[in-house]
Amino acid sequence: MKNYLIVLSGGMDSVTLLHEYKEKIALALTFDYGSNHNAREIEMARLNCEELGIEHIVIPLQFMSQYFKSSLLSGADDIPEGNYADENMKSTVVPFRNGIMLAIACGLAESRELTGVLIANHSGDHAIYPDCRSEFVENMGKAMAAGTYCNMELIAPYTNINKVEIAKRGNTLGLDYAKTYSCYKGGEKHCGKCGTCVERKEAFELAGIKDPTEYL
Repeated sequence: MKNYLIVLSGGMDSVTLLHEYKEKIALALTFDYGSNHNAREIEMARLNCEELGIEHIVIPLQFMSQYFKSSLLSGADDIPEGNYADENMKSTVVPFRNGIMLAIACGLAESRELTGVLIANHSGDHAIYPDCRSEFVENMGKAMAAGTYCNMELIAPYTNINKVEIAKRGNTLGLDYAKTYSCYKGGEKHCGKCGTCVERKEAFELAGIKDPTEYL
């Protein structure tokens, strides 16, 4: 039964989740919130949904780029290079982004008479993103269940695994990772140096999977 909505960015993690749960997903939701890489991600999200025959909609959240402070919203030149664990990576945090997106996803899911929302946060995000951690997921799930007639379920199966394990799952599913996009700078090719590019490279290497990504 297809009774789930997925929050789909178009990156490795959410696209893997899309393919893993495709038999249960009725609707994929992508947010255009003005990040440097939104356009490329949306393109990949749409492509994967078309291939799987899953309805895909994009909701604009332009107020975030207008009022929120984050290097992810202020241009490619502001994106720091290095590993996610580095202190300077905190500049890429978009404050309470997942909370805002999940609230909207929850309302849309209930409007469509769906009973669950999927999100692809993972353990590699925990170092700098508070709204990707298990404490947040647990409490947001409780709020979504308490605030809906259907007791909406928040499903976050990757919370305690890393991107290496996600890549392995996708590889087992036969997923083409060339049809995903990660780079925070948003260029035609991945920069290879920002936090998400570094993590992407390491995931393929440690998983023993050929990296199909085009880097500068």
